[in-house]
Amino acid sequence: MIAHIDEFILLDDVQYTDRDWRNRNRIKTATGLKWLSIPVKHGPRSQLINEVTVSDLDWHIAHWQILTQTYRKTPFFDEVAPILEDLYQKCGSNKLSEINRHFLEGIFPIFGIQANLSRSEDYGAAGAKTERLLDLCQKAGADQYVTGPAARAYLDESLFRKAGIEVRWFDYSGYPEYPQLHPPFDHHVTVLDLIFNTGPAAAGYLKGVVRAAKADSE
Repeated sequence: MIAHIDEFILLDDVQYTDRDWRNRNRIKTATGLKWLSIPVKHGPRSQLINEVTVSDLDWHIAHWQILTQTYRKTPFFDEVAPILEDLYQKCGSNKLSEINRHFLEGIFPIFGIQANLSRSEDYGAAGAKTERLLDLCQKAGADQYVTGPAARAYLDESLFRKAGIEVRWFDYSGYPEYPQLHPPFDHHVTVLDLIFNTGPAAAGYLKGVVRAAKADSE
């Protein structure tokens, strides 16, 4: 999605939810899918994403060791490992949101992504749910808002239409398979799996489609 837009806003001044994708992802191992999680401190239920801190500052050492053991036999490990290892070594923050931003910005060059990456707290958005998203778009000067299919459950498109901002939906279906260790193939893994297995060709496998709201509903 980020490769198709001008600015990606990390919505991190809203409530943190457990068992989500913000602190974990999956890797493909010889014995199947495995969760790779950043250990975080559990605060009150009202804790915001940008308030979440890690509980073990050495988590990045263990993660890189696991990634090395899992992907060292992939075709492009020797080529991309120095880049990714450097990201892990320089990940010194104890804030989960800052860690995620660090890694996003770190892999942008691999995919040729030039989008601006910002945080919702930079704009001081007001309101809740759709109103908050709309306020963010207006303060960022957007004329289009691109979002994923999960947002259909709560997004009120009419508010965007009244404000003159077009809602466009990102379609994650139809991605091509790529050479992957330990068949059968599985799409539901970290983007690092793609990078280790395809190297400089990785960007060619990210071919999501952005559809207009009206066309998508017909």
